[in-house]
Amino acid sequence: MNLYKNILFLLPLAFSGALISCSDEKLAEINEDPNRPGNVPTPTILLTAEKQIMDNIRNENFSLRGTMLFAQYYSQNIYTDQSRYDIPRSYSDVFWANSYKALNNLNQIIKINTDELTKSVASAGTAGSNANQIAIARILKAFTFHSLTDVFGDVPYESYGNKDPEFEALQQNPDNYTPVYASQEKIYVDILNELKAAGDTLLKYKGQNTFGSSDIIYAGSNEKWAKFAQSLRLRLSTRIRVKLPAVSEEHFSDALAKGVFTSNADNAAFKYSSGAPNEAPLYRATVTANRKDFAVSHVLVNVLKGELGPFKTADPRLPRYALPNERQIYIGQPYGLPLEAGGINGPTAISLPGAIVNAPDFAEVLQEYAEVAFLIAEYNNWDDASYRKGVEASLTKWGIDGATAKSYADALPAANKENVLTQKYLALYTQGLEAWSEIRRTGYPIFLVKPGDVVWSRQTENGIVNYTFQPIFGNGIPKRLYYPNKEQNVNREHYQQALARQGDDVITTALWWNK
Repeated sequence: MNLYKNILFLLPLAFSGALISCSDEKLAEINEDPNRPGNVPTPTILLTAEKQIMDNIRNENFSLRGTMLFAQYYSQNIYTDQSRYDIPRSYSDVFWANSYKALNNLNQIIKINTDELTKSVASAGTAGSNANQIAIARILKAFTFHSLTDVFGDVPYESYGNKDPEFEALQQNPDNYTPVYASQEKIYVDILNELKAAGDTLLKYKGQNTFGSSDIIYAGSNEKWAKFAQSLRLRLSTRIRVKLPAVSEEHFSDALAKGVFTSNADNAAFKYSSGAPNEAPLYRATVTANRKDFAVSHVLVNVLKGELGPFKTADPRLPRYALPNERQIYIGQPYGLPLEAGGINGPTAISLPGAIVNAPDFAEVLQEYAEVAFLIAEYNNWDDASYRKGVEASLTKWGIDGATAKSYADALPAANKENVLTQKYLALYTQGLEAWSEIRRTGYPIFLVKPGDVVWSRQTENGIVNYTFQPIFGNGIPKRLYYPNKEQNVNREHYQQALARQGDDVITTALWWNK
């Protein structure tokens, strides 16, 4: 299948109370001509794309066997190869393919809202104006391309507002199997401009609603989508501050002035359904599949206990993040054990992911207020007030009462680089890709397991055995993932051009913003 072809993937079943209701007659209308996605209502396409994005970024292989392990939030307790960075290329194949499927659906929303033959139909009823539908699609495209480039580096890219000849990934020719790869630098700059333009449009019409209940993330609130666009600009501009300081400053200050997240009510999250087959990815991977492969790592558990890292008090988030073991205590699975030691600790002896995290209707986060507060703290030279706001926001998001959250935040040591970035790491739990990106960008937290570290000492009949962390590939946390195998064969010329610019197709090659 051509990954860049405009193909619509529809949800097979509705979310409870979330999908727009469709009569049999309407469903028959949609199915009359599957080769003309212009016949499909744009709210349905949006819902499909939102679910594709979140299913993909949190799927079992990419997240549970990938980014959540890279960030050392989870640790494998049976097979340990991915904890030691033996990453199958099939993980890249699936993440890449599903990202472009979602992007094609978002692009279809834009096409329907710009084509003279379809745009009046697209904006009929309660779907919202053409301009606002396009703006929301642009924001989700920006988020998806941002995820892609943070995984691989240079990728095929497409922009609504910039007709650069390198930006041809989703252009009109449906049989373009060999799009060029845009450089990560150009992608980042254009994503920031896309977010600015889309946010400005939605801010202009902030009192209006677009897509309504088909929008799981914000229920169609233009104002909240505008805040999300500005908040993402904070994240991206911070990522490139060292490389492009002037661009970073321009976007960060402009986004702040226009309005970013100010509370957890602004969080961008996709809430799954409690009914099959639309449960959250972790639930499907553990409960539905009845697997106990993933435990909370000893790194995270020990930090939350106050036994590791700069914070020496117990963190109230521990019972939310993890379950107690059979003895009703919290024991993290040692991270990165050799294969022969992987299955020694049974699933009842260690802490599995918490009940909130592993609920079928868990709300997977795209971005939240706590992260924004930490970004502002960093921008303002490790500002103490913003740091504590970020901590409080994280705790209350996880169900900690306000008084307890404030008491914990007030008792923390003063803001500095280590403390802010460590609390940011704790707040990003479940958001494996963003946590992995921040580890690569900053080198924090400094307590993460490194090659040669002893991760577990075990008493045996022959004495104490020390198990050290030894990666199978690379020399530490991966810098990126491999490109898909198909790209090497079908799009070899542009694949090789990307390697010539970026570096070898290995997990130790740093991305542009990380060099």
